Amino acid sequence: MLKNIVRWLVAASLAMPVAAVAQTAKEPRKTHAAAHHIAKKPGARNKTAQVKSAVRKTPSKVSITLRKPAPPPVSIRRSNLRHASMQTFSPGGPHLSSQSVLVLNGVTGEPLYEKNAGQRMPIASISKLMTAMVLLDMGVPMDDPVTVTDAEIDRLKNTTSRLAIGTTLTRREMLLLALMSSENRAANALARTSPGGLNAFVAKMNQKARQLGMKDTVFYEPTGLDTRNTSTAADLARMVRAAENYPLIRNFTTTPEHEVHIVRNRLLHYKNSNALVREGDWEIALQKTGYIQEAGRCMVMQATIGSQPLIIVLLAAGGSAARVNDAKTLKTWLESHPGNWLAQG
Repeated sequence: MLKNIVRWLVAASLAMPVAAVAQTAKEPRKTHAAAHHIAKKPGARNKTAQVKSAVRKTPSKVSITLRKPAPPPVSIRRSNLRHASMQTFSPGGPHLSSQSVLVLNGVTGEPLYEKNAGQRMPIASISKLMTAMVLLDMGVPMDDPVTVTDAEIDRLKNTTSRLAIGTTLTRREMLLLALMSSENRAANALARTSPGGLNAFVAKMNQKARQLGMKDTVFYEPTGLDTRNTSTAADLARMVRAAENYPLIRNFTTTPEHEVHIVRNRLLHYKNSNALVREGDWEIALQKTGYIQEAGRCMVMQATIGSQPLIIVLLAAGGSAARVNDAKTLKTWLESHPGNWLAQG
């Protein structure tokens, strides 16, 4: 009998702490719910205080974190095709190799696409457009003979030329070769034999640039072989618009090919340096290409796409066909957005 009583007392003493702990663990949740319920009733401030006191006395703490409601999603509107920075880096924009690009409405001058259009860089033989404008502004006789001399030898890049020393052509034909085939000796000979000589000619090139508002452009010589001949896509677009006013420049830059008769009835066949002109699938009113290693592949054009005249500037393209591929990519991309930019008939 005594043993049974002892066993009962031991079992009771072991069971009591477990029940107490279980009750204590549940107590905070009930107390918080009670406090919330009592706070809603008038005159329940004292009871609420008692409940809070009870919460502090419990061995377990209750942590409550109030989260702010998530802000509403931000609506981002894609820039319209008519904006100056349009689609430059948007997922829907064209992927181009050229490091600097500008496309303008040829009538209004409105930017349709740009990429680093204000970045200054070497422009290579794009310089020859300015050479041509300055020469034609002088009003010199275009049928006068011009002879290639040792002064035309390229000592900057050591490039070669098919125009041998002593070759004599008319000023008109020299200009044709300079613009159509980017013939460096022809361009230098034109500047050297102009009134005032080479240095005065280059000074006029820079003066003309300032007159056209080309504030980020400088010329050191007439061919573009010097890497210091630098400009921006924005400035070159101004130059293209100015060059459009010269019928001879429009004609010579878009001539697909030409044969030159030199001494001893030797015949030289020249082709346009722009593959787009030779292919004949584009409606191009004016163009000029350029290349030196530091400048990459460059191209400027006044071309009509979808009945709309456009000015296109592509600078520092990568591979040999990159500038042509970029132009074709731009054409396809522009034609796929006719509602945004094409002229309304």
